[in-house]
Amino acid sequence: MGNILITGCKGQLGTQLMLDLKDKTTELGPVDLFKEDYSFTGIDVDTLDITDYNAVDAYVKDKGFTCIINCAAFTNVNACESKEDLAYQVNKVGPENLAKVAQKYGMKFVHISTDYVFRGDGKRPYMEMEASDPVSAYGRTKDAGERAVIDNCRHYFIVRTSWLYGYYGNNFVKTMMKLGKEKGAVKVVNDQVGNPTNAEDLAYHLLKLVTTEEYGIYHGTGRGICSWYDFACQIMKDANIDAAVSPCTTDEYPTPAKRPAYSALAHDHFERTVGYEFRPWQEALQYFIDHLDEKTGSR
Repeated sequence: MGNILITGCKGQLGTQLMLDLKDKTTELGPVDLFKEDYSFTGIDVDTLDITDYNAVDAYVKDKGFTCIINCAAFTNVNACESKEDLAYQVNKVGPENLAKVAQKYGMKFVHISTDYVFRGDGKRPYMEMEASDPVSAYGRTKDAGERAVIDNCRHYFIVRTSWLYGYYGNNFVKTMMKLGKEKGAVKVVNDQVGNPTNAEDLAYHLLKLVTTEEYGIYHGTGRGICSWYDFACQIMKDANIDAAVSPCTTDEYPTPAKRPAYSALAHDHFERTVGYEFRPWQEALQYFIDHLDEKTGSR
């Protein structure tokens, strides 16, 4: 495979990828990449401003990278509403620059996207090639990023994910556990439906993809569909936290950004190529909670 560059290496997915590459193992088992000789480099915003094309070009030139995995993004959904220009720079211009240099130097390019590119008013999981129609600034900027990648790089993998949580960084699972312990009760929306995704499952599938030439758009999420309320109830149960979880509607819990009501994703492209091996979301969540202490030293 050669030499892999991971941008956004300090986020929860980037951190997981770095550890998997270092240890040559994942919770879901090994991938073909681990049998090969490879090197990898992780960078974040403190090392490289991906919104500056000249800086990106200068960084990758002559380093022999064969693949870029872009985990960098402006992911604060509410903040994107008031800082859409900044989100556009990170979520559209950044991927565009990376795609351009990947094309220029003959590299594969993996770009992480989101379920928020869809309107979210459907009743069945979205297929990979369905038309995007985002309803939030975050969704608009990520959708623009996808289009920029497609327009500027031939050898791309765009992988949309949703409701991501991992051992490193902040996420819904850790927040619910914290609130459940501290307050003994939480209220969670029950009319937004999607796919919880363990970062380890996603990392495993990304590392399966990079050794192939099965380019295109993928949906990479946990197996199964639930509401945020269902998700929160399962978190409390698995973590043995005695906290009351009450359902509420989106209207009862208004936020600056509009969320898709139904953003579950279908996984046909993974099934037709390298295989869709994401764990059922309940199984992946239970494993995550059971191993959180040993992985991070805190809970």
